[in-house]
Amino acid sequence: MTNRDRPHAKAMSPKLRVVLADDHALVRAGIRALLEKITGVEVVAEAGDGLEALKAIEELKPDVVLLDIAMPGLGGLEVVKRVKSDYPETRVIVLTVHEDQEYADHAIAAGAMGFLPKSAASAELELALRMVAEGEIYLSPGISRHPTASPSTAGVELTPRQREVLALIANGRSTKDIALALSISVKTVETHRAQLMERLQIFDVASLVRYAIKTGLVKIED
Repeated sequence: MTNRDRPHAKAMSPKLRVVLADDHALVRAGIRALLEKITGVEVVAEAGDGLEALKAIEELKPDVVLLDIAMPGLGGLEVVKRVKSDYPETRVIVLTVHEDQEYADHAIAAGAMGFLPKSAASAELELALRMVAEGEIYLSPGISRHPTASPSTAGVELTPRQREVLALIANGRSTKDIALALSISVKTVETHRAQLMERLQIFDVASLVRYAIKTGLVKIED
């Protein structure tokens, strides 16, 4: 039997089902227009407040929710927490006018998988949707280059290898010792350290140590 004979051969992937929640109708219309231009994305419902959003999520079980923070009735962060608890298969992207790191930290800590300012380009909206749908955290570049403010979001910013390198730096290990401990070259350790500093916007070892302690990556012995 050929592929032509198989009705289900190479079947198209199901569409990414999205619920859009924002209390401004004109904003929703604009975002919906952008979403409808993205191949493989379907807006299955809109909501004007947090309670409407939860109702739509309960009924439709969407793949992704695009959610504003400031909404009447039930705030966006409370919606994020309930979705995380009750509908773990649904991923949430917070879409907001706020671009401060603090807002991003609170959103991710509450259970959001993405944080995107409304000032972002349409191409970034598509990228955020794709990454979050695949189970990855997405923080807009203008947000994610700042250091994480709380231990609950430490893992968001750093790869496992970067966390290993940071922990060893914080424990006073030399570059050569770190290379031996991780079975990598000295040059690779130096690259990881440079990337750590750039990602966290921390440019001295003492501050890296303080960051590692603050986020619980290393512990101070009593």
